[in-house]
Amino acid sequence: MTGSGQTSATGSPVKSKNPDYKYPLSAQTAKLTYQDILPLNEEGYPVTKEFLQRVVDVLMDWVKDTHDRSRPVLEFHHPDEMWRLIDLEIPDQPVTLQKLIDDCALTLKYQVKTGHPRFMNQLSCGLDLVSMAGEWLTATANTNMFTYEIAPVFILMETVVMKKMRELIGWDGGDSILAPGGSISNLYAFLAARHKMFPQYKEKGLTSIKGQLVMYTSDQCHYSIKSCAAVCGLGTDNCIMVPSDERGRMIPQELERLVREAKLRGDIPFFVNATAGTTVLGAFDPIDQIADICEKYGIWLHIDAAWGGGLLLSKKHRHPKFTGVERAQSVTWNPHKLMGALLQCSTIHFKEDGLLISCNQMSAEYLFMTDKLYDIRYDTGDKVIQCGRHNDIFKLWLQWRAKGTEGFEKLIDRLMELAEYMVNQIKAQSDKYYLILEPELVNVSFWYIPPRLRGIPHSPSKEQDLGKICPIIKGRMMQAGTLMVGYQPDDRRPNFFRNIISSAAVTEGDIDFLLAEIDRLGNDL
Repeated sequence: MTGSGQTSATGSPVKSKNPDYKYPLSAQTAKLTYQDILPLNEEGYPVTKEFLQRVVDVLMDWVKDTHDRSRPVLEFHHPDEMWRLIDLEIPDQPVTLQKLIDDCALTLKYQVKTGHPRFMNQLSCGLDLVSMAGEWLTATANTNMFTYEIAPVFILMETVVMKKMRELIGWDGGDSILAPGGSISNLYAFLAARHKMFPQYKEKGLTSIKGQLVMYTSDQCHYSIKSCAAVCGLGTDNCIMVPSDERGRMIPQELERLVREAKLRGDIPFFVNATAGTTVLGAFDPIDQIADICEKYGIWLHIDAAWGGGLLLSKKHRHPKFTGVERAQSVTWNPHKLMGALLQCSTIHFKEDGLLISCNQMSAEYLFMTDKLYDIRYDTGDKVIQCGRHNDIFKLWLQWRAKGTEGFEKLIDRLMELAEYMVNQIKAQSDKYYLILEPELVNVSFWYIPPRLRGIPHSPSKEQDLGKICPIIKGRMMQAGTLMVGYQPDDRRPNFFRNIISSAAVTEGDIDFLLAEIDRLGNDL
């Protein structure tokens, strides 16, 4: 880091024993503790300001380094080394403000720069600075989201943004909520679907259902769908995995066959999850065909678009991937992924208004009084299972204001363009790289082919060799700190690289670097 080294006018800077330390407080302030700042010291505003400004210096240098391609993506250390590098012990007595600044700087020093243009390891990449500014304000406001009474502006923002997202799905009306992650969003959909079919379940439990509920999802879905079956008492055996095709998309004919089999057994099919952007391959299940089956058999259709939801903003890429999305009863959509909002920012949307409150309301009068002076329809706490909710809306609202809907569309189209560029570069270097399939999203899946395997015809045995190379190259890239790209196996293949392009910072040059660097790291394997 290249700290500013600014000092307060109240005294000279203090030298730290840590050679990486470049954020000195004034001599007077450095020795103070949290007891000397607000709110414990009512006259502590000057010290408070100096302390927080130095924290901002740390953060701003992090922002600068994150966007500097000459800086590493990470400074990797094994856990036993990290224990020695950072003092993580909880003391009995307060440490000084200077030590707290040290702690902040060192924490970021050893943290992975997920906003770095060459971090392509996760579905959520990048550092949108407007969204980050929103997160800073959110943390400072430090309010809960369960009543209009304590979060009036934020509640109205949530109302506006959720309505906009439902309109993009294609619904007129409905209801939505921000949830702590896509997994919980999917859980909300499961609960609402069961409540819709069996409203007595809320009070009577299992006795209200005369038969075995079964649900369906593709064998390429996110594991949270199966988790819903476990958490909600259905049992994972009753979460039926529908076979997918060679591109990772659910096969509708197989879904209908399995539904018919269940009904012949006397089971009750009640929920189908269609994935719009699978985690590994970025595949889109055929929504329109699946919706036909759900309507035919009276089954709730949920779409897990946690990953691919951003394509709803693109006129160029929305169809045919999302054709029929408006026919679903619920949709999960994570702006912290393709849209680049900061973690976490996950939404769940329902076509039918009133389901959330009907399904989850517990009427806790000590929290959600009905005789308030304002319109209590804006209180959200009683329609969610978690009571308190973190404010995840302001950073998204502010980001959307900054970009506009057209700006988001340009972002999505640009990311898809970069994925296409990478595919073309891989094809142009077919001696070094093997493209596994043409991507539907920004997941680019491939193998690296070292010199000793070039010229050998592709075969299952060669795939096994290529799969063994992936973790070795990943280990080398982490130790070099130049790049982070994920790898994993699936049910058809051994390990392969899955590159994710979801950061606005990525350019064609970064993709060229990625391919050259993997070749450099794996050339001797």
